[in-house]
Amino acid sequence: MAEAGEKRVAPLELFFDLVFVFALTQVTKLMAEHPNWTGLGRGLLILAALWWAWGAYAWLTNYIAAEEDRERLLMFAVMGAFLVAALAVPHAFDDNALLFAVAYAVARWLHIFIFAEANDDLDAAEAIRRLARTALPAPALLISAAFLDGTAQALVWIAALAIDFAGPFVFGVKGFRVSPGHFAERFSLIVIIALGESIVAIGTGIQGELDAGIVGGALLGLVVACALWWAYFDVVALVSERHFRELRGDHLVRVARDSYSYLHLPIIAGIVLVALGVKKAIGHVEDPLETVPAVALFGGIALYYAGHLGFRLRNVRSLNRPRLVAAVACLCLIPLSTEVDAIWALALAAAVTSAVIAYETIRWAEARSRVRQAHAD
Repeated sequence: MAEAGEKRVAPLELFFDLVFVFALTQVTKLMAEHPNWTGLGRGLLILAALWWAWGAYAWLTNYIAAEEDRERLLMFAVMGAFLVAALAVPHAFDDNALLFAVAYAVARWLHIFIFAEANDDLDAAEAIRRLARTALPAPALLISAAFLDGTAQALVWIAALAIDFAGPFVFGVKGFRVSPGHFAERFSLIVIIALGESIVAIGTGIQGELDAGIVGGALLGLVVACALWWAYFDVVALVSERHFRELRGDHLVRVARDSYSYLHLPIIAGIVLVALGVKKAIGHVEDPLETVPAVALFGGIALYYAGHLGFRLRNVRSLNRPRLVAAVACLCLIPLSTEVDAIWALALAAAVTSAVIAYETIRWAEARSRVRQAHAD
């Protein structure tokens, strides 16, 4: 429950996130149009870059009053840069590589500027200077990658992302402040947004007239999305937020970095991959999935659960064995899903994700009830 006077997610932040929604649909579109290992790898690299940029603004709006007139206009400018980058996503490694890189760089560099401009906290100023050591050169590397192609281009992308992602870990996040309720809510909402993309994928995957197979496949895709939603929001988000609120000082900021900025990426990436797998399965429910869509569907579920496992380990130092078993089972189902009709692959995905929910709901009924009641109070 929110405490009186606590910072909450503002309408501007939700409005800002709509551009990220569009970017996610563009990433799925890229991978769907190139259902091979190259397309999958490029899509995941772009997703990682977009995620890191979005996460930077989640930290920013957690810290400053983003709805003040000057900051509001600057955030609108960032939305413009994000929109251009999202438009360029389908060809971010070829025809629109430079456009994507420049728009992305503008978004990343505006983040540093707004952070510095909007506060006069000396500790935060020092933290921003440390952050700039990687946030400034990494996007510049992406611009240089636009003039390359093939393996060389991919390697520069990987180097740029490695530098950017390493910044908060290597140089630390001391000096930043975090409002735990706002921070947890912001990341929970982005999970909902990503899950919404998996539902959109159901509709965009339909080709031709509706028949029983397509309708059945769509319903199975919805079951998977519902089970993934349940897995995060039924208890995980509640327990994590409660634990997060109990932390103080530098420990709080480090957990924010690890549990949210880093460990939510596999959760979001898993959802995007599932959306790709569902989109491809809905389009050809009577044919077996090809290898990459099969990897996306079941590997995406496994990656989603892996993010949960890491999230729980970092927050409460325990392992969720049912989700570990489910993740391994999904990886084992990839070869089978290339041999059976796609609708049966969707049925298997729905069965695994639903079984996790059913087992946890029954096995930990009392603990679940206590957690949910405590949150309601």
